[in-house]
Amino acid sequence: MTADRRRARRVPEDSRTRGPRTAEGAATGRDRVPDGSRSGQAGTPGGSRTRRAPAARDSRFRSRPARAAVPLLLRWSVLLVAVAGWEAAARAHGSVYFPPPLRIARHAHDLWFSGPLDHLFLTGAAVDTILPSLGRMAAGFTLAAVAGTALGITVGRSRRAYALCNPVLQFARAVPPPALVPVFVVVFDFGTPMQVASIAFSAVWPVLVNSAEGARATDPLRLEVAAVLRLTGPERLWFLVLPSALPRIFAGLRLSLSLSLILMVFSELLPGSADGIGFTLTDAQTRSDLLTVWSALMLLGVLGHLLNTGLLAVERRLIGPGRVS
Repeated sequence: MTADRRRARRVPEDSRTRGPRTAEGAATGRDRVPDGSRSGQAGTPGGSRTRRAPAARDSRFRSRPARAAVPLLLRWSVLLVAVAGWEAAARAHGSVYFPPPLRIARHAHDLWFSGPLDHLFLTGAAVDTILPSLGRMAAGFTLAAVAGTALGITVGRSRRAYALCNPVLQFARAVPPPALVPVFVVVFDFGTPMQVASIAFSAVWPVLVNSAEGARATDPLRLEVAAVLRLTGPERLWFLVLPSALPRIFAGLRLSLSLSLILMVFSELLPGSADGIGFTLTDAQTRSDLLTVWSALMLLGVLGHLLNTGLLAVERRLIGPGRVS
């Protein structure tokens, strides 16, 4: 009797602690699993976290474009404020020498970018003005980039060659580029060859010096590993030297690009030029056409920005955004 009473007392205690049994649980002898303990269901902290995780992840993905747009808006806001201030000051003053920016942009559109669609909206004046200048600049910049990179890496890989050539490089890069134009006039006479040669010779030095410095900055430990692995000269150049020198090479290319734009305009200002943006500037100045002068200056600024943006895109593509110079 005493043992039966003890068993009877244990049954209510067990039922209170474990909870009621289902029909299936009673048949199998297992307790019912509470609803809240199942994964993915509401009523437990784990279930609520499981349901909230995709929503939080989606909100983070949606906020990324907004965060990326903030620096872009800040950069362009400075330019917009400057243009708005210029517009207001020019309209308030009413000077002929400083026309409003909207008037300058309208004149540039009518002069160069109001052509048919099959000509990419370029007028005949744009074909005679912009394309010859871009062709000379592209030829000079390409020559400077190829020659400067090849010579710079060749000089930078040898300590003795760099020590011998460094004084010559520093002397040549210190000479102002416009001062060399009369020399090229004597050698090549007036015309496109003189203009391309002056652009290439003046723009080659930043690429050459930066390429040499980049080649010298190659990690010596990697060169020793390459020697142990018995890599050939072209393999060391392709897999070690060039990746190490690319950031410095692109820094030199960006400097050379701005110099090429400057030398392009300067060479077209000289007598003997018959087309180009520099010739348009000189011709408009002689005719006192100030709107065309300001339009040409605005065009040069836009071209410089677009070319630099394109070069930066190529640099990010080749070396990644984290190592952009």
